[in-house]
Parts: sequence; structure tokens; C-alpha cells
Amino acid sequence: MIFITFEGPEGSGKTTQINLLERYLKSSGIAVLKTREPGGSLIAEKIRKILLDPKNKAMAAQAELMLYLASRAQHVKDKIKPSLKKGIAVICDRFSDSTMAYQGFGRGFSKPLIENLNAFATQGLKPDLTFYIDINVNLGLRRARKRSGKKDRLESENSVFHNKVRKGYLTIAKKEPGRIKILCGDKPKDIIAGQIRSFTENKFRKHLRNTDKRS
Repeated sequence: MIFITFEGPEGSGKTTQINLLERYLKSSGIAVLKTREPGGSLIAEKIRKILLDPKNKAMAAQAELMLYLASRAQHVKDKIKPSLKKGIAVICDRFSDSTMAYQGFGRGFSKPLIENLNAFATQGLKPDLTFYIDINVNLGLRRARKRSGKKDRLESENSVFHNKVRKGYLTIAKKEPGRIKILCGDKPKDIIAGQIRSFTENKFRKHLRNTDKRS
């Protein structure tokens, strides 16, 4: 089975599209695990609370990076790998690309360092397909704050930081066009959902053909 991730700046509409894709796959008879990062499992969710708590403004950038990776390591061990081994498709809201975009491009940490740490935390696991939903930073932040009614620790960062993150995402996506599909978050949600379904169907067909060849 395949591992699908969704990425994007704050307020890009990831949650809506994840729910639509989950519903579509289940209606097609495919078992699906929908999960998120940071979080996704008992211990990882506890780490999430620390990371996103707006009271933790004094958190060192190094501590932030390591906490994201700790959450991911636990999530992969507890939920993602076991589900994939059972033949369950996994849809995850954020994964390793987020760390590269936020901590690599946003915070300025070494890209090779993050690549190595991500590989260690994930046991080498990478998504088969990633959807990056792009959106103007200011519009996205307004959407995020309207949705939640308050700002978490990362949403509280200034627009300069969030523009660095967006630029990072676009740089990452352009390096891996086979895996990462860039979608315009300004389009109607039904249009975006249709594009996501099309890419996903193509990926599933390729996966099934490769499975047949190995058997």
C-alpha cells in the first residue's frame, strides 16, 4: 500500500483535502489510516502539545527541531509502519518535508543535517506521493486564525518566517516533481480534490503493477 502526505503553509486547506481524499479512497474499498504530524500516536501527541503551545515562546530552535523529530520517530514506529505493513494506505497531514521547510528554510538549519536526522527518525521511510497546496502567506494565516480563533506557537511567527517556509516548500517540490505535486490553494476545493484524486489513482495503478511484478 502507499504512503501519501499533505504539505502546505498555514491555512492552505490541507485538512479539507485530506478528509475528501480519505472519503474517496474508503468509498473505493481501500483501507485508510488518516493521521497527522506532529502527533499521530499517544506519545507523539504529547510532544505536539509542547511544540504548538503559544506559551512556549522561549523554546530554543534546536529543541524545536529535535522535538519534531522525536514525535515523528514515535509516530512512524507506532502507527505509520505497522499500518503500511498491513496493507493500509496512510494519509498524513505533514511529514518530513515540513521539517525541511520550517526548520531548514525557516529557521536556517543545515539542509544535510535535517536530511540525516529525518532519515534516522523515519527509519528511511519516505512518502510515495506528496501534495503541496500552495497559497499566499497572508491569506493562509488569515484563514488559519479564522478557523481556530487563536494562534498556535508557529502561527504566531511573522510573515518573513512564513514566506521563507513557503519558498522552502516550493524549492523542495521542484527538486522532486515525481513525488511532490504542487496544487494552487486559491482554486475551488472541488477542483483541487479532483486533481488529487487523479494523481492518487495514477499512483495506485503504478503501485499495483509493481506489486504484480514482484509476486
